[in-house]
Amino acid sequence: MRASHGAKLSAARTQYMPDKIPRSARMALLSLAALLLPGCGPRAHIPPRPVTVPAALAADHPAAQLARTLAPTLYQNPREWFPLERTVAVIHPERRVIAYHLLWRDDVHGSWIPFTVPTDQEIAWVGYDSTGRATNLWTFWHGTILMTDWRHHGAVELDVQWGKHGLLPRRVIESDLPATKKLNGFYLFTWLGLPDIWLGNLTRPGPWCFCRSYGSYREYSQAIPLADRLDAVVLTDDPDETLKAVFGAKYSRKRAWPDFDLVPAGQGPAVGSVQ
Repeated sequence: MRASHGAKLSAARTQYMPDKIPRSARMALLSLAALLLPGCGPRAHIPPRPVTVPAALAADHPAAQLARTLAPTLYQNPREWFPLERTVAVIHPERRVIAYHLLWRDDVHGSWIPFTVPTDQEIAWVGYDSTGRATNLWTFWHGTILMTDWRHHGAVELDVQWGKHGLLPRRVIESDLPATKKLNGFYLFTWLGLPDIWLGNLTRPGPWCFCRSYGSYREYSQAIPLADRLDAVVLTDDPDETLKAVFGAKYSRKRAWPDFDLVPAGQGPAVGSVQ
């Protein structure tokens, strides 16, 4: 399967790296950080369930049913540390596109930095035709939106990057990813960025490293269907108020929609003809 940028699973032999970080190095860094950075990192404040969203569609509304039907299944690494906390489906009122906003408790890098957003928002957009079938898939990948023709691939499936939660269409071609955003580069940074990861553990529980091979880093075997995990489904082109109610007032506020020059035009959500 090919995307405008994408990832291919490799059959290369697996070579494991050491499972443990040297205790002396870990303790020295933490001791220094404890002196320099007490309480600097922000804490997540996610509203507890049940969440009241006045604009939310009823579960039996045709648009809400469509959002559940097209909701992706996530495949994440079995060693993922941070839980997926909230999911919101946003149906555009004039385009046949549904945005799935996902909120993880945190990500692996930068959580100790003062004033940073303490949660991790990611987005996938599913385009559909007048029959309610998925036609296009857009995913947010570290500031770049990847686009994939999904007309012949059935139910929508996404691979979730360990720790950072960047979203990839399942089994896309790795060489298609942007030159500066290859998956192996992010894997390398899990080792080069160890001090950053360790500092993050001063502000919240987290992993000490991804202490496995690159092959293990690309393992996406833990399935998370989103259809029954939607905290709210809304019909709007501006989801900010809904996302603040479900995610909390402080979230990343990533762009709400992909480039509409690349989105099929439609007469609203067009769910009346969906059986």
